[in-house]
Amino acid sequence: MAALSMQLRASYAFMERNFNLIKRYWTWELVWLVYSVSDSLAVSFIGLGMGVLSGGGAAAPNINTGYLVLYLLIGTLVWRFLSQIFFWITDLINIERWEGTIEYTLMAPIHRITHMAGQTFFAVIYSLVFTGVILGVTALVFKIDLSESNLAGALVVMLSGSFSFIGVGIMSSSLPLLFPERGAQMSNVFIALLLLISGVYYPVSVLPGVLRKLAVISPATYVLEGVRKALLDGTPTIELWKNIWPVLLMGLALIPAGLWVFDIAERYAKRSGKLHRNG
Repeated sequence: MAALSMQLRASYAFMERNFNLIKRYWTWELVWLVYSVSDSLAVSFIGLGMGVLSGGGAAAPNINTGYLVLYLLIGTLVWRFLSQIFFWITDLINIERWEGTIEYTLMAPIHRITHMAGQTFFAVIYSLVFTGVILGVTALVFKIDLSESNLAGALVVMLSGSFSFIGVGIMSSSLPLLFPERGAQMSNVFIALLLLISGVYYPVSVLPGVLRKLAVISPATYVLEGVRKALLDGTPTIELWKNIWPVLLMGLALIPAGLWVFDIAERYAKRSGKLHRNG
């Protein structure tokens, strides 16, 4: 029991450290928030722009611009939530190098899952708050009425999908260990491929055959579809189960796989003396 209590306190310490980093660099967080809000608004305005580009004005009869705005907004917000989780976990090693604590942390007598747990819990909480702020601003700008939407169901789908992105994030966080100079940048390939095949800004059905088949193995595909059903159609939570169980199953497989890959990379980095390198 004492050992478990120590591990839990250690996990909380990593969460607290990240909150302190946000407070220390609050101006950067403000800049990133402004950028994210602007980006979300810009993507959502594409829905209104489609009416103008069609030649019929903003209220073109052959284009449901309101639906397009919501479709794009939901895709943007869900992707922002999932990618924030991914990047916070991927930055696990970069943060330690940045703070000059990487050797101390990776040599400390704590389980690696304890370290990861603190990082992932923080990532989920931070991403939820960050996405909530963006949703509030965009809802005011576009005067969105979500009274008929299933907000609770959308939240359940998003949280379920976060497990699989945690697994992918842990796996990709091994790259900065293996390649200190450009490992963090290399991890962007994961998120770029998922963005392409998951239907963030367009239906998966418009993709070519090969990419459409790959979309089946992307957890973001199921999360986006489930959240759109909940918010656009008000689908009851119980009926969203077919979007929830695949991402839970993926998370069940990806998190242990990610920990296994990270363990191999960590042991290699320790043997080869790459922990202290700053690039």
